[in-house]
Amino acid sequence: MRELRKALEGTVVSDKMDKTVVVTVARTTRHPLYGKIIKVNKKYKAHNEDNTAKIGDTVRIRECRPISKEKNFFVEEILQRATIV
Repeated sequence: MRELRKALEGTVVSDKMDKTVVVTVARTTRHPLYGKIIKVNKKYKAHNEDNTAKIGDTVRIRECRPISKEKNFFVEEILQRATIV
């Protein structure tokens, strides 16, 4: 059966909270009046049980039941690790 929960891919921008990461997801949309393609970023808080995701990692987050007031996603998998500079 097809998975009904939303899955998004984005970059971790903050991991300062315990068991939570902030993921920014970039998407493109068309301006309603002028029709120009614009880039839109949105931040989501995602549950990260093991604290494995770090800043700069590319992750896939999936929708779940509300865990807290603003947390409705969990980190499904880490797609790419950030390179350490």
